[in-house]
Amino acid sequence: MRCAVLGDPIAHSLSPVLHRAGYAAAGLEDASYDAVRVDEEGLSGFLAGLDADWRGLSLTMPLKRVALEQAPRVTDRARLASGANTLLLERGVPVLADNTDLPGAAAAVRERYDGPVATVTVLGGGATAASTGLAMCDLGARRVRLLARSADRAAATATAIAAHPSAPAVEVGTLADGKVEGEVVVSTIPAAAQDPALLDRAGDVPVVFEVLYDPWPTPLAVAAHGRVLVSGLDLLVHQAVLQFEMFTGVPAPLAAMRAAGEAELAARQSA
Repeated sequence: MRCAVLGDPIAHSLSPVLHRAGYAAAGLEDASYDAVRVDEEGLSGFLAGLDADWRGLSLTMPLKRVALEQAPRVTDRARLASGANTLLLERGVPVLADNTDLPGAAAAVRERYDGPVATVTVLGGGATAASTGLAMCDLGARRVRLLARSADRAAATATAIAAHPSAPAVEVGTLADGKVEGEVVVSTIPAAAQDPALLDRAGDVPVVFEVLYDPWPTPLAVAAHGRVLVSGLDLLVHQAVLQFEMFTGVPAPLAAMRAAGEAELAARQSA
């Protein structure tokens, strides 16, 4: 069984570390998982060249949107997010496009926080802001505040979140002075954009969901001391667990996959 993560760039991806650790812990000796650099123009050609051993593909930027066109079936959550991070294959042919980022983000939060989620603030206005915002709606959020560098940059993301079946109220503000409120603040912005003023405005939110995992810790993660902190590695592991089970048909060894990810990040930071 062959699987891989595709994207451009791709060398930084932790997915091979997580999936390979899962295969080893589950005793799947004949399974392999690689990282392959593929851009948007090259995706169709790459898929056309796969043989019957291929079972699944993980997709990162810039392939998530174009991946929706590569399979005859697309899950509701992938359509909602306007992107697929997973292609399930049968005998090397794509049969399903899915998005495990949404349930992965929800699982990552629920692993560390079991309280109510009614209002959330999402920092950023891109694709990751859309998927995590939708995930928070799955957890019960009925009000979502998007803070981006400009309202125009967040328009498509606001539209995507507002289309959630729960019909949440979506507000758009600016990172520079927008109010941060709710039970959860989700950050999808670079560490360099996390200035002291923003950290101060986010100081009363009880749950901090920092989707970055490298560099770590970010200023927002450091400022979350004493509060619930959900990391980008938590998100990555939980979405990978779902992909692992789709690809292999066996339960994923979450603890082994997380331990491998933690060890790899520690090694990178000490290098």
